[in-house]
Amino acid sequence: MEKSTLIGFGILILLVIGGFVYLDSKETVTGNSVQSLPGSVQKVVISEKDLNYYPSEIKVKANQPVSISLDESVTGCLRSFTIKEIGISKYVKTPAETIEFTPTKKGTFKFACSMGMGYGTIIVE
Repeated sequence: MEKSTLIGFGILILLVIGGFVYLDSKETVTGNSVQSLPGSVQKVVISEKDLNYYPSEIKVKANQPVSISLDESVTGCLRSFTIKEIGISKYVKTPAETIEFTPTKKGTFKFACSMGMGYGTIIVE
C-alpha cells in the first residue's frame, strides 16, 4: 500500500507540473520576441536599465493584440510611453496598468518616453 501511495503522489505531481507547463505555453517570451498562439494577446513587460527601456527592441506579430506593461523599475518620464507612428501615447502610473493595441501594419516603429530620453524599437512582423 505504501508503494502505491508514493506512485499515486508521483503521478499527481507530474500532472500538476504538466498542467502549469501547458497553460504557460500559450505565450512565451524568447529574448526580445513574443511568441503566442494565433488570436491570443502578446504580453510584453518592459523594464528600465541604464536610464532606458529594456529590452529596447521588441518583436510582435501583426494583427494580434499586444499588451505592454512597465514594471516597477520604470520611473520618471519613462512611464509616459509613446509610439507616435501607431498613435499610442499613455502615462502608465503602475505596473498593473497596460498599453493595449493591435498592430495592423508590419514594420519597424520607434517608441519613447514623452521627453525622448528613453527610447526603443518595436518590430511588427
